[in-house]
Amino acid sequence: MKIAYLGPPGSYSEEAVKNWDSTAELIPVDSIHAVAKCVSDGKVDHGMVPIENSIEGGVTSTLDLLIHDFDLSISGESVLTIKHCLMGQTNLDMSKITKIFSHPQSLGQCRNFLNTILPSVELIASLSNSRAVEEMMNGKDNTIAAIASERAANIYKAQIIKRDIQDNLNNATRFVLLSHVDHAPTGNDKTSLCFEYDGDAPGILSESLREFASRDINLVKIESRPNKVDLGKYVFFVDIEGHRTEDKVMAAISVLETQVSKIKILGSYPNQ
Repeated sequence: MKIAYLGPPGSYSEEAVKNWDSTAELIPVDSIHAVAKCVSDGKVDHGMVPIENSIEGGVTSTLDLLIHDFDLSISGESVLTIKHCLMGQTNLDMSKITKIFSHPQSLGQCRNFLNTILPSVELIASLSNSRAVEEMMNGKDNTIAAIASERAANIYKAQIIKRDIQDNLNNATRFVLLSHVDHAPTGNDKTSLCFEYDGDAPGILSESLREFASRDINLVKIESRPNKVDLGKYVFFVDIEGHRTEDKVMAAISVLETQVSKIKILGSYPNQ
């Protein structure tokens, strides 16, 4: 089985894939969009992408590609505890650091540490945490540091300056597995879907959500993203408990389809 992930090796996405299937052939690519394209084009069987973090919330690039860009299904999920390390080419004194490379999500997850301890340091976004370490180690400036996992430090021979710099020690990221089909029912499942409305009116969203509550379907998550067409118009991304083939879930979605202008069932998969 081939699974694409946001690389290079040493990223948290790679760790999520290894936790999912330690026997899979791992295919690193340069972006979350590239992961989805590899799956869509049939170059790999699945793709693992981050979708939600306990500190920073939804990963917007993943939400947008699911909503707008690809006709793919979510077939599984994996939750990974995230522990960030500050690292350099050498065991650099923090007062000497001039720049820090890392993925934007990771920089956000370490915001308090950076603002308090390194407020004047320039923060530079990288495509992934492991790419940040690779770029730092290949550079000639030894005053540059990176934020990534301890495993990335080991792979690229970086020196860890400080461990556990994330704002919350319970920091966790939820990853989802992108596939061409979703998962068969297991009895303990979750379904992801998104929908939008043509117009706006008081209570329009709560009326739709009531279709789930009235059938005793638990709403796990709701998040909105711009529909990328009209300012002030949004697409709602929802996770509910239950499989899309269950009678009560099918009934709720059937009514929802009459209330909204667009709806997309993103898949059902085992609830972790």
